[in-house]
Amino acid sequence: MNPKDSLILKTARGVIKSESAAVAGLTGALDASFVRAVRLLERCQGKAVLLGVGKSGLIARKIAATLASTGTRSVYLHPVESLHGDLGMIAADDVAVALSYSGETEETAKLLPILKRQGLPVISITNNAGSRMARHSDVVLRLRVKSEACPMDIVPTSSTTAMLALGDALAVTLMTLKGFGRNHFARLHPGGNLGKLLNLKVGDLMHKGRENPVVKEDAAVAEALRVMTATRAGAVSVTGKGGRLTGYFTDGDLRRRLQDGTLRLGAPVKGVMTRSPLTVHPETPAMEAARIISERRIDNLPVTDAGSGRPVGIIDERDLLKEGLG
Repeated sequence: MNPKDSLILKTARGVIKSESAAVAGLTGALDASFVRAVRLLERCQGKAVLLGVGKSGLIARKIAATLASTGTRSVYLHPVESLHGDLGMIAADDVAVALSYSGETEETAKLLPILKRQGLPVISITNNAGSRMARHSDVVLRLRVKSEACPMDIVPTSSTTAMLALGDALAVTLMTLKGFGRNHFARLHPGGNLGKLLNLKVGDLMHKGRENPVVKEDAAVAEALRVMTATRAGAVSVTGKGGRLTGYFTDGDLRRRLQDGTLRLGAPVKGVMTRSPLTVHPETPAMEAARIISERRIDNLPVTDAGSGRPVGIIDERDLLKEGLG
């Protein structure tokens, strides 16, 4: 390896090591102040207002987005714009969260006393507990970053990484306290691939109607095979009294019966089917169906109506894989 290549790797590893240390240092720095900050945000009847300038402002935007997507109403406001009219966006029941590594950023430090006079609780995230910003805060979350990752100890690197991690810690702690779960997350993320995966139900993907193979218990094995083959499902649902699902006959069952010599084409399918099979319902999340199919190492599942127990469809592994599930 030539000297320049060695320098490239040495520099990159140094940056990652420095930023990792900054994040790791937060673990020991979390104390009663963090608890108070979480409680303030948990009790907030309005929204969290994230403030920051420059690189700290970019991190504040990301924290605001993470809070909003995990059940805590939040917005980002630029301190300069706030001093020129955007203060009207702040309500009396909001909580301000200000970010500044030095705690002396002029625009942010100038804004906090104004917010305090309006009665807003203020949380500051800074490396300087004695700064102007900290003095005007109800809660100070100190970063305790020893140095930036750049050779001059100037470029915001380790400090902004630590800010981001602390913001994530606030957001995830709040969503845990609020019981914010998968269904809540899905409602706030309806678009994109993530939204699709979270919102897809078995009913959206299952084969139904003529593509849902069903036979009665007293049907012959030969008839079950005919219906199964016609739909290419590789399985057939078997029903009993009232049309309720009582069994499931699959390609796997067929192979096993052929191997042990017990298959009789003229015999009733109920004698060779799998009784009381595992099922899902149309409202079952598609991700859950994918998990079951993967863990059980099966190809498909019968879908039954939750009320009547009748087979209304079949969900196949191939359909789930097409949607990025599985």
